Amino acid sequence: MDEQRQPPATYEELAKMIDHSLLRPELSEQDVAEGCRIAREYGVAAVMLRPSDVDLASRWLAGSGVRLGSVAGFPHGSSTTASKLYEAQDLLRRGVKEVDMVINIGKMISREFQYVESELLQMANICHQGGAVLKVIFENAYLTEDLKIIACKICKRTDVDFAKTSTGFAPTGATMEDLRLMVRVCGDRVKVKAAGGVRTLEKALQVHQVGCARFGATATAAILDDWKAHLAAQAAPTATGGLGPVS
Repeated sequence: MDEQRQPPATYEELAKMIDHSLLRPELSEQDVAEGCRIAREYGVAAVMLRPSDVDLASRWLAGSGVRLGSVAGFPHGSSTTASKLYEAQDLLRRGVKEVDMVINIGKMISREFQYVESELLQMANICHQGGAVLKVIFENAYLTEDLKIIACKICKRTDVDFAKTSTGFAPTGATMEDLRLMVRVCGDRVKVKAAGGVRTLEKALQVHQVGCARFGATATAAILDDWKAHLAAQAAPTATGGLGPVS
């Protein structure tokens, strides 16, 4: 692991890094309800929902402290700017406080950077006026390193809140190389969210140590159950096994 960041010290510090993902198209309403129950029980930062699930989930999460999140331009990013803006406005009216929007991947690859910057600036303004944060999904599987760097710089110029690696629907998700790059380029201006492939406590601790502020997960319960066990083992003088000291 990288050395620049100390490991989390408490249960809450890791739990509040997690956006519990409920975005797969085959999820039933019962699956979404169970996902919201898990999010409440484990005290995660947010739940990321399909837009049509937001109204139900807002009732299931009421009073929990878990933030309501959803997506725009998902999962391909090729919607028009006007469509993305409408999606964001509709989500904000329904109580969403976190919007994860896919960058226009085709425009990035075509090096139409002014188009991308204009879109992100408008989205950031709408989200911030509505009291929500904006996370911009790059879908790094399709971008060259120079395009990833440019996307980070555009995020900084447009005052978005998070740069996010991926949707989870592309051939690859978050890689440690991409996370290091994004954290380095984004600096203190834009936080970084890892998505796609964070399924174990070991990987969660790795993305924390590299400098990520959030990560998306579907294996939330398993990760946090292992984290509770690890903290308990650390607290017990004679405990053995588990992950051992995190360094």
